[in-house]
Amino acid sequence: MQAVSAPFTSDDYRARMGMAARAAAAEGLDGLLVTPGPDLVWLTGYQPTAITERLTLLVLRCDAEPQLLVPILEHPDAASAAGAGAVTIRDWRDGADPYAAAAPLLTADGEFAISDSAWAMHLLGLQSRLPKVRYSSITERLPMLRPVKDAAELARLEAAGAAADATFREIVKVRFAGRKETDVAADLARLLREFGHEQVDFTLVGSGPNGANPHHEAGDRTILTGDMVVLDFGGLMAGYGSDTTRTVCVGEPTAEMSEVHEIVRVAQQTAFEAVRPGVACQDIDRAARRIITEAGYGDEFIHRTGHGIGVTTHEPPYMVEGEVRPTVPGMCFSIEPGIYFAGRFGVRIEDIVTVTADGGRRFNDTDHGLAIVE
Repeated sequence: MQAVSAPFTSDDYRARMGMAARAAAAEGLDGLLVTPGPDLVWLTGYQPTAITERLTLLVLRCDAEPQLLVPILEHPDAASAAGAGAVTIRDWRDGADPYAAAAPLLTADGEFAISDSAWAMHLLGLQSRLPKVRYSSITERLPMLRPVKDAAELARLEAAGAAADATFREIVKVRFAGRKETDVAADLARLLREFGHEQVDFTLVGSGPNGANPHHEAGDRTILTGDMVVLDFGGLMAGYGSDTTRTVCVGEPTAEMSEVHEIVRVAQQTAFEAVRPGVACQDIDRAARRIITEAGYGDEFIHRTGHGIGVTTHEPPYMVEGEVRPTVPGMCFSIEPGIYFAGRFGVRIEDIVTVTADGGRRFNDTDHGLAIVE
């Protein structure tokens, strides 16, 4: 498989934290409060082994060095993270008040943006200790914190996409008819790992009527000859996500199935061709939706066209009506239009793409045609 860049260093994480603190200051914030989740991973390389009720908090301010507050039992793991050299690690013990330990790291008043995934109990605890501080969402105040990828991140996403493509090329060789959806899902998970994924996040297999549910988890339904089967799978490789969808047919498709698949293929291609710097995210959604609506299936396209991807498989930006933020080079997101007939079948085609200086580039290159499987 394609090699990825060297591991991120402490200097890489220091640069990210500095950039984030400066972005917060430019937004009129006193700093950022980052709890366990993708923002913490991206900024420090640290991912707690278990996210519990114990407070873990990265404090970024322009007027102070980065501080990472962790439970004392998690201190060794935090100290071994790739970005540990770029932060001062402080700890607190069970039985102590973690919010009293956090308070000196913040300002007595002002405003901090906090992780969307922060537990309410932690936000309330901080409010009780620092009642004059105001809090807002990181995604709301700094929506461009992670969406634009650098060269090293793009290389990881490209490699993850290639591994997902290799998985698809192998899965179409296995037998579908007479097997359960869970059997095919297990094959997908095994193949993703064989091709380099350290984490499998989802292996959706929706056969026949189950394919009309975009987020159907693989179940015990036996796949039958004549079924359309939606395969949506991905995970993390070298810390960055893959996410691709192809729809296959077990045996020969009906004329309707072929027609619907072709409409989705054209919609996906049209949306991809709309990608270029400066285009509003909603216009990529509109490009796909126009094709499907003009074909008479607008009511059957029931979700947004895409989502961002990076250290997690779903993150901003979103290709959806109302998102007027312009795309810029380095943004990475899915393009995944679909048509779904309740109780009958569904079709979806998904690639991860990145915005380039003059257009877009796919990270998935498997055939967009309707594959026939046994």
